[in-house]
Amino acid sequence: MRSERLTFTNRDGHELVGKLDLPVAGEPVAYAIFAHCFTCTKNLRAVGRITSALAERGIGTLRFDFTGLGESEGDFAETSFGNDVSDLVAAARHLEQTRGAPEILVGHSLGGTAVLAAAPNLDSVAAVATIAAPSSPSHVHRLLQENLDEIREKGEATVQLQGRPFTITKEFLDALDASNLPDSLDGLKRPLLIAHSPIDNIVGIDNASELFFAARHPKSFLSLDEADHLLSDEGDASYVGRVIAAWAARYLDADPRDVLQPDLSVKNPEFDTVVRTEKGLRTDIMANGFPIVADEPVSVGGTNLGPTPYDLLTASLGACTSMTLRMYADRKQWPLEAVTVDLKYRKIHARDCEQCETEEGKIDHIERVIALEGNLDGEQKKRLLEIADRCPVHRTLHSEIHVDTRLVDSDDWPMTAGGED
Repeated sequence: MRSERLTFTNRDGHELVGKLDLPVAGEPVAYAIFAHCFTCTKNLRAVGRITSALAERGIGTLRFDFTGLGESEGDFAETSFGNDVSDLVAAARHLEQTRGAPEILVGHSLGGTAVLAAAPNLDSVAAVATIAAPSSPSHVHRLLQENLDEIREKGEATVQLQGRPFTITKEFLDALDASNLPDSLDGLKRPLLIAHSPIDNIVGIDNASELFFAARHPKSFLSLDEADHLLSDEGDASYVGRVIAAWAARYLDADPRDVLQPDLSVKNPEFDTVVRTEKGLRTDIMANGFPIVADEPVSVGGTNLGPTPYDLLTASLGACTSMTLRMYADRKQWPLEAVTVDLKYRKIHARDCEQCETEEGKIDHIERVIALEGNLDGEQKKRLLEIADRCPVHRTLHSEIHVDTRLVDSDDWPMTAGGED
């Protein structure tokens, strides 16, 4: 994913600061806007993981700080839920004028409530997704429970939210109470995906139920199982992003995967695979036109957003094994119903390998376990085990391999597979 800083002006003349997260190559097939949670900012880690997952599928996402939060101008104490909605509309207008009209709105927590209210005002929006969203803006009262009396009596109070002080005014609460979300849902008239965790202790699962039953079809629900309200587990956040991308694709004019093809494959037509790493260890791969992400675990400096290079190696062997057995059984018309291949890569001492020629040091070892389903007899199973060692990738791993590597200047790229004359 690559990101660009973006600024725009809201209805009150304040400059709002955003970040446009884009696919690693090529133009996005669609644009989305992400609305963050109450008192959060665009830089919440979960937000970045979600937009990264969207970028992997070719969707460019604008995430920005609402008025008075993060890098954006304005006084948070003077804002209201209505300001958030108008900020979203301003973001959409700017995106439409400079890049492309947003087709997807995604909102987290109160940001989810805000996108539901904003969507009816944006003709370009084709799909809306909420994550842990309250069924009413006034749900924020729960977060301010200890200070409600003071706010009502004195007109405002300073409260601690997520370890930071915020001034909350009576006008802010009154605006929340006046917001009528059911009216927004009635006028939504767009596909809606509601994602929520059943153990969310900030915004309870009952809110998801209320939203779901109030919304019209088409509507979908995604259970986030054991996720917390802020999606602090990176796996939960990435999962949400991938599901939203897959779900929203149904309502877009183009397949999200299409946008990733031009810059990484057409640029170098004589190469089958292109790999690019920018910051960190997260690596984007375009293999025969299909996007893949590789990474390393957090423990070794990665972000754990994809399989490791050795995971991909064993996956290649496993896929080749499974396909080869499927093709062989079909050709023989044997009753093979399914093949499951389990693999594990590790380094072992050469002395522990009875079949290896190397006697000292360590060697690469792949353990492969094959499960065959179907009414196969003993001879058929024995033959399929022999065929497993004949799959092309298996043969490649056991044959002599030469990797021809050369360095070129980025300005000279692309160049043909044959190199310079």
